[in-house]
Amino acid sequence: MKAFYTVGLLIVANVFMTFAWYGHLKLKEASTWFASLPLFAIIVFSWMLAFFEYVLQVPANRIGFVDNGGPFTLMQLKVIQEVITLVIFTVFSTYFFNNETLHWNHLAAFLCLILAVYFVFMK
Repeated sequence: MKAFYTVGLLIVANVFMTFAWYGHLKLKEASTWFASLPLFAIIVFSWMLAFFEYVLQVPANRIGFVDNGGPFTLMQLKVIQEVITLVIFTVFSTYFFNNETLHWNHLAAFLCLILAVYFVFMK
C-alpha cells in the first residue's frame, strides 16, 4: 500500500507544481485582471500553489523511502517523480495550451523515460 500512497501523493503534488510553474501563463490569457498583476504578485500566487505541492511531496517521499519502511530507494523515488512530472506536464500543456502538440520526438522521449524506469528498478 505504501507504493500506492507514494505514487498517488506524487501525482497530486505534481499537479499543484505544474499549475504553480505554468498555470499563470494561461491565467494571463484568461483574465485581464491577472495579466495586470506585477511579477512579484505572480510569484506569490505561484508560491501559494507550490505550498500544497510540498505538503504532498514531502510525505510521499517519507512514506515511499526504503529507510522509512517504504518500497523505493532514493533513486527510484526521483525517477518516479520525474516520470510523473513529465506525464502531468504533457497532459497539462496539450489540454490547456492548444498550440502545443505532441510530435514523434516527444513519444521517443517517453520511451526513454520508460527505459529509465526499467533500468532504475533493475536489480
